Amino acid sequence: MNDEKYFLYSLINNYLDFSENIKGLSKNTTNSYQRDLNKFSKFLEVSGVNDFENLTEEVCSAWIADLFQHNISARSIQRHISSAKGFFNYLKKSGLVTEDSPFELINSPKSPSYLPNILSPEEVSQLLNFKPKNAQEKRDLAIIELIYSSGLRVSEAVNTNLKDFEDNKNFLRVLGKGSKTRLVPVGRYAQSAINDWMIEREKLATKDDALFINLRGSRITTRSVQERLKNIAIVQGLPPVNPHMLRHSFATHLLESSGDLRSIQELLGHSSLSTTQIYTRLDYQHLIKVYENSHPRAHKKNV
Repeated sequence: MNDEKYFLYSLINNYLDFSENIKGLSKNTTNSYQRDLNKFSKFLEVSGVNDFENLTEEVCSAWIADLFQHNISARSIQRHISSAKGFFNYLKKSGLVTEDSPFELINSPKSPSYLPNILSPEEVSQLLNFKPKNAQEKRDLAIIELIYSSGLRVSEAVNTNLKDFEDNKNFLRVLGKGSKTRLVPVGRYAQSAINDWMIEREKLATKDDALFINLRGSRITTRSVQERLKNIAIVQGLPPVNPHMLRHSFATHLLESSGDLRSIQELLGHSSLSTTQIYTRLDYQHLIKVYENSHPRAHKKNV
């Protein structure tokens, strides 16, 4: 399909430009919008829909059914519908179309209840107990310590620059989703690991301001962090671990010890408290386990 000749092409580009440059959404978010809307656009062309008059609620429902037939998960379909609704709302508010959104009455499918995987404090200790043997491993330990210490997303960790530290590395200024910045504390173990890595980093030829670089002097990639963390976890006798598990573990362990959901929201960089509230469910599960293992009347006796 030649997207440039299709009737939605320029409108989608206008929406993406508006989302990134006016609303300040991240490149990752707008790229996601673009993928979803391109799928929708291609479906319309295959279906012979080439104007807004024929773009009906029935056509949109058929697109959602097509996504299901291609084994797209309910959570992913929710995102596709959200992208489309945002696009049509933009068109209406901008006066680019007069028709109501064909997605207006379409509800998103319910996704199964989801709770993030976390590590226990003992498993975190087991993971972080590995002894670096070279510069790469010292860097890896510093990354892992920083993500768990400060609750960073892996993208935030790899995008950290040397100038982002404040107060002698006690705090880190993080650029998060939606180009929003937040100040997070850095624990002493993370500081120590970062200082050890900095000694090795100074030996590498680089002009990059990135805190974490590879042996060629370039900023390390998120993919590289994911692979190296997985391998370190296996070497340490754990199942494969990904960076987001460390972020989830950070939030859950803080909640278990403090109960301060609002502060955890700020540290994680969540725009909505409802996003952070998933950790209350994890904490509730923890309390249930403690009750079942400790309370003398928690278990039914076998008769």
